[in-house]
Amino acid sequence: MRTFVTVAEQGTVSKAALYLRVAQPALSRQISDLEAELGIRLFDRVRKRLVLTGEGEQLLADCRNILSAMDSLGERAQQFRRPDVGVLKVGATPQMIDGVFATFLHRYAERFPNVQIKMSEAAGPDLSAKVERGEVHLGISLLHAVQAENHAFEFFPLPPIEFLAASHVSLRLGAAGNIDITGLAPYPLLLPETSFYVRQTFDAACRLAGLKPQIFIESRTPHTLLALAEAGHGVAIVPSVLPTHRYRLRIARITQRRRPLREPLTVLWDRRRVLPQYAKDFCEFLNAYMRGVFPISQPPARKALRAAKRATVRQK
Repeated sequence: MRTFVTVAEQGTVSKAALYLRVAQPALSRQISDLEAELGIRLFDRVRKRLVLTGEGEQLLADCRNILSAMDSLGERAQQFRRPDVGVLKVGATPQMIDGVFATFLHRYAERFPNVQIKMSEAAGPDLSAKVERGEVHLGISLLHAVQAENHAFEFFPLPPIEFLAASHVSLRLGAAGNIDITGLAPYPLLLPETSFYVRQTFDAACRLAGLKPQIFIESRTPHTLLALAEAGHGVAIVPSVLPTHRYRLRIARITQRRRPLREPLTVLWDRRRVLPQYAKDFCEFLNAYMRGVFPISQPPARKALRAAKRATVRQK
């Protein structure tokens, strides 16, 4: 069944064989044996690709559910053996991996040495599909990117993503570290491509503010935007998780109607799978880490409260 699901997802026997690390003849035999056992044809060959038959399409979801249940059973048994030991597969965007996990994973390993983290890049529908198929246990995503999908997910909130304007150090953007979105009108903007959810949020905010942005470039690589901003080619619009300290830039938080432009960030998982204790600990630890490392994502009232508590402790 795992071979059948993998071939259906990869589209060819050769790709599935590489993915499963199985020889192509052995993989083809497994498919033939499954078809013989079920008494139906699962695939048609169309231009060197394997395309699911009608019967195969209907059985695919059932096989995924069975495999997911088998994996969940193994994970449940592992929890009974030792709840602080296991493998945790996490999916996130390249920006999140670069800006958060590159440093977070060392801290996590010090605190939870018996949990092995395996990272994979994914975003949007691709991420939710990986969570649903069980390829990753946890996904890190903007909340609105997965709320619209009809999947059985559970969520754990993280500090929100804020929108930053990054420019050459000589450019004075806004005041007191903030710039209203309408204040971006005079500048050429360096934007992520429209396939990025942060770009879709920014475009929606522009429409709401009546701003027609001057677009200098759209890129799939956020670091390209930062490099161009550093060179003085315009103002880059980037999410707050993206590391900007590697560049000489002036950073301002984008606001709208005097409020920071934000998007809720969340950890998601398939509610049909049992979440082990070390995965729950991972969510809590990641949340605390992000609140400490990215204070720009904290509401002013929260930061003021924490500062007051620290001052009280010093006085005592």
